[in-house]
Amino acid sequence: MKSLNFFFIAGLVSLLFTGRLEAQIFPKIIKKNKAEVSQPAERKSLELGGFDRDTYLRELSSRTDSILFQNNVNLTRPRSILDDARDFMIWAPTNRLAKISEQILIDSIWVTAYEHYGPWDSNKIDIYDFNIKDFQDSVSLRLYDSFFGYNWKMPLESTPVTSRFGIRWGRKHLGTDLDLETGDPVYSGFDGIVRIRSYDRYGFGYYVVVRHKNGLETIYGHLSKILVEVGQEVKAGEILGKGGSTGRSTGSHLHYELRYRGLAFDPEIVYDFDAYQIKNEYLTLTSETFGYIAKARAAAYHRVRRGDTLGAISRRYGVPISQITRLNGISSRSILRIGQNLRIQ
Repeated sequence: MKSLNFFFIAGLVSLLFTGRLEAQIFPKIIKKNKAEVSQPAERKSLELGGFDRDTYLRELSSRTDSILFQNNVNLTRPRSILDDARDFMIWAPTNRLAKISEQILIDSIWVTAYEHYGPWDSNKIDIYDFNIKDFQDSVSLRLYDSFFGYNWKMPLESTPVTSRFGIRWGRKHLGTDLDLETGDPVYSGFDGIVRIRSYDRYGFGYYVVVRHKNGLETIYGHLSKILVEVGQEVKAGEILGKGGSTGRSTGSHLHYELRYRGLAFDPEIVYDFDAYQIKNEYLTLTSETFGYIAKARAAAYHRVRRGDTLGAISRRYGVPISQITRLNGISSRSILRIGQNLRIQ
């Protein structure tokens, strides 16, 4: 009997002991699993990936905090970078900001400028490297919309033309010269943002480039004084500076240019300067608008004349400076010699 009790007690102790061991192991497993679940995600999943420009533009909405749009642009639906109503003045992008070299922030509504632009540079006029051969279809731009308060203004109080767009003294003149007295106010032609304020000793003198929300850019050259800063929003008719005769100039006047994606075209397509008015609410651009570029590029070489610079030569032939330097084995800092032949294409 004692032996039976002994075995019974021994077996009971064994079961209790085994159960205690299992009870000790089980909570350890649960505790370990909980610890694994609570561990933070790997750091690399929190880091920002590369910037995808196309995705960024596609996701932009029509909301903006720009002072020029705060009263009538408040559309929250996303819009594509290619919009069906391309002549509509209420357009994308947004209240997102883009940092530029001067360490100021520009509302991306101006960087993309009605989706005709993308890059931003406050030092160089033609930053688009747009090949006229890629200009296959016509582009219709709505220049102004009085209903929404998007107006236009002639660049001067009076606009007598002294030199027209075209060949002048054997050089391509890419704008229209308007007579003025030194100190006369010079006005922004449309609503926009100042992209460049600079000085060109052998060309424009003191000049301003304004990017407009209708898809154009305008250039105001030979100013005696600049009154705006890079990144400053301006309304049509706001004073940009005072007229003068700085740079390559034989007398006080305003050199006025209109450009689309860096390509200049005749301002008299848009304005009737004699009648002091804009011709139409809409502007249609075709490859024929820039036909002078194709003619200029037919000349494969350029003979350097007094006052020529790489910038002036590139503008004349409509080719980037990098192409001229590459074809001639020179750098952008090379000194040009009078009589030197430069290969253009």
